[in-house]
Amino acid sequence: MSATLINTEIKPFKAEAFHNGEFITVTNEDLKGKWAIVFFYPADFTFVCPTELGDLADYYSQLKDMGVEVYSVSTDTHFTHKAWHDTSDTIGKIQFPMIGDPTGAITRNFGVMIEEAGLAERGTFVIDPEGKIQIIEINAGGVGRDAGELVRKVKAAQYVAAHPGEVCPAKWKEGEATLAPSLDLVGKI
Repeated sequence: MSATLINTEIKPFKAEAFHNGEFITVTNEDLKGKWAIVFFYPADFTFVCPTELGDLADYYSQLKDMGVEVYSVSTDTHFTHKAWHDTSDTIGKIQFPMIGDPTGAITRNFGVMIEEAGLAERGTFVIDPEGKIQIIEINAGGVGRDAGELVRKVKAAQYVAAHPGEVCPAKWKEGEATLAPSLDLVGKI
């Protein structure tokens, strides 16, 4: 189901989040006008989740410099996010908004709800400034994600968006050669 979300606009939502010591309201409109990452994870106070969120927090300033805002989302409440932030050194370094989705509405909008558990899959969505999903990654619960690889993918998506007619090959890194799809390349790669 998630693959069908590529190039679709994110659905409307409104939720409470914990951000920089305050509770704030976040809507789908807040994600527009800049690049955004929506980073779903199963639950606060767990095992793999804090390693992923801590890794993402380590890359947050680089992502901000790239014009990207990060939003983490779980089906916990914004109150639970605050408690976790206040009691965990790893989570305490997070500076991006931590959205609470206790009804599961946002998680369902993105197609990553584990219905029988009421929890989110490990889903990562990169959204362009128009509010359209450009990258989707979904991992099994026991497999943590790599924020460094996510940064590479965001750079590729930003490059392709800024350079119509060019594409980024596998393992592309900033500054490396891209491809311009054409009849001349068919069968040559």
